[in-house]
Amino acid sequence: MKKYDIYGIGNALVDLVFEVDEKFLSDNEVEKGLMTLVEEDRQKQLISQIQVSESMMKGGGSAANTVVAASQFGGTCYYSCKVSNDDFGTFYLKDLKDNGVDTKLIPETAPAGITGRCLVMTTPDAERTMNTFLGITSDFSVAEIDEEAIKNSTYIYSEGYLVPSPSGRDAMKKAMEVARANGVKVALSFSDPSMVKFFNAEMKEVVGTGVDLLFCNEEEAMLFTDTKNILDAREVLKGVAKKFVITMGKNGAMIFDGDTFVDIEPYAVDAIDTNGAGDMFAGAFMYGITHGHSYAEAGKLASLASSKVVSQFGPRLEWSQAKEILKHLTE
Repeated sequence: MKKYDIYGIGNALVDLVFEVDEKFLSDNEVEKGLMTLVEEDRQKQLISQIQVSESMMKGGGSAANTVVAASQFGGTCYYSCKVSNDDFGTFYLKDLKDNGVDTKLIPETAPAGITGRCLVMTTPDAERTMNTFLGITSDFSVAEIDEEAIKNSTYIYSEGYLVPSPSGRDAMKKAMEVARANGVKVALSFSDPSMVKFFNAEMKEVVGTGVDLLFCNEEEAMLFTDTKNILDAREVLKGVAKKFVITMGKNGAMIFDGDTFVDIEPYAVDAIDTNGAGDMFAGAFMYGITHGHSYAEAGKLASLASSKVVSQFGPRLEWSQAKEILKHLTE
């Protein structure tokens, strides 16, 4: 039996989450609805216009949100990332530990630098816009990969946000190489339409000959496959991933289990903040399939979990919420 259900690799970011109106975005020339990489000075300029409190600070990073979700549902998880020895780095590593996620990093041995931060701006229509200063996580590399932890995992899970970085891509490919050599399944999330649109060749380089499990949304699926509708996109994706999940927002999700397509119904909810919905779906889904549940059951759990997370601020649930959601799977 493997020690870990999921070995995640991705950026380590402290999220600063707050509400803005449309005017704030337009006045500051912030492109709505996307994750945009920015320099530290730009991020500081935006932060200077809000009153930042400690309550706004959250552990973040796409793949980190996914492994934390899986851990909260009862999975065993490990996360490879890179933080510095500043206060944000200490906060981040404590957050992983508090959420039951293992890592080889400790604050005392973290390198000097600036831990990455993600400014998450949520508008009244529940759409989230992110301006991210990667800091030291932009240097995430093969050196952060723990081969023994990979060998002791059922799945590795990589976030697409690493793709723009040459050293990040090398780390992704190394982790996949170790996984495949040791019978560990490879899962990948495209993470954001901008990663597929602007780094299409690099994403295809990482995908290589294919992955075992792919997560994407409708826009990402069509961008990656260069198709105009989701039905064509899903046929092309069969040649890319053995199994895949296409999330469709308020319309639920579409799952290919290797043989057939499974439609996952959405749960009606008043969305407040869509930040982290895809990460939550992936974490809940991977918990389900690594704990004996069918793809349909895992999809139902993931749909419910993501509906809960969009009905509140922030990309994560509380432990008590995760346990309550699990009850619905057995009812």
